Amino acid sequence: MMSTTVALELKNVSKTYSTGVVALKGINLEVKQGDFFALLGPNGAGKSTTIGIVATLTQATAGTVKIFGYDIEKQSTLAKLHLGVVPQEFNFNIFETVLDVVTNQAGFYGIPRKTAQKNAEYYLHQLGLWEKRFDIGRTLSGGMKRRLMIARSLVHHPKLLILDEPTAGVDIELRRQMWDFLKEMNKSGVTIILTTHYLEEAEQLCRNVAIIDKGNLIANTSIKKLLSQTKEETLVIDLESALKTIPKMTGFHVQQVDETCIEVTYQQGTRLNHLFEHFNQHGLHITSMRHKTNRLEELFLQLIRQQEQ
Repeated sequence: MMSTTVALELKNVSKTYSTGVVALKGINLEVKQGDFFALLGPNGAGKSTTIGIVATLTQATAGTVKIFGYDIEKQSTLAKLHLGVVPQEFNFNIFETVLDVVTNQAGFYGIPRKTAQKNAEYYLHQLGLWEKRFDIGRTLSGGMKRRLMIARSLVHHPKLLILDEPTAGVDIELRRQMWDFLKEMNKSGVTIILTTHYLEEAEQLCRNVAIIDKGNLIANTSIKKLLSQTKEETLVIDLESALKTIPKMTGFHVQQVDETCIEVTYQQGTRLNHLFEHFNQHGLHITSMRHKTNRLEELFLQLIRQQEQ
């Protein structure tokens, strides 16, 4: 096995389709081993094309892609052994049982049947599907089908897992369960790359992020550094009792939403203990507090607008 700390490396990767559409314009990207990485961008930005190229479903027009040091064109078999991909669309045989969907996938990697069944049992248990193992795939709910896709992608124990919109159409409870599962997978050493439109998902799960827009990489940094670019933040604060007058608070702009709710806007980096001191001075008691908007979403829109200017 080749020793390297880079799980995925893209060098000058571009893609122009036969229609003339330019999907990628020389992308350079590295994802370190063990990272939980977010790949974000609006529809048509080039995310799915990038994943298609890495998964060898689409051929790049130019550039090279390596998975743990293995070139996906020159060393395709070795590269694929380390890769698991969960696409957006359900693409398993809907007439097979849940157990067979996962077990048969292992055959493509030369895994013996007994080992494949053992691996399948483990991941179906982990993803809450073991009781459904003899059910036909088409009878599953949308959330169960999504989990089945993840189990199938993991049956050969890949070191790099790419998930393209894994929680699309999944209810909140199941989404949280999947978050917990993915966190545990990452802790166990699996490098994970996530694309999502639920931007709070990236903020909750990922350490680093790249943003693609119109085929260009417009940001490549840590989630923490990206969020630090926010100039202002707004808190929505619910109060225990009705507010008669809006208090003046130095360094904070206060706007009343209704009798028991206010919005407080402040500059990034402001010490919030000053805010709570103001509340105590005015006899105001907080019952709940939340950010008005997702910070990552605001930054995402800000970066897109900058590119369009």
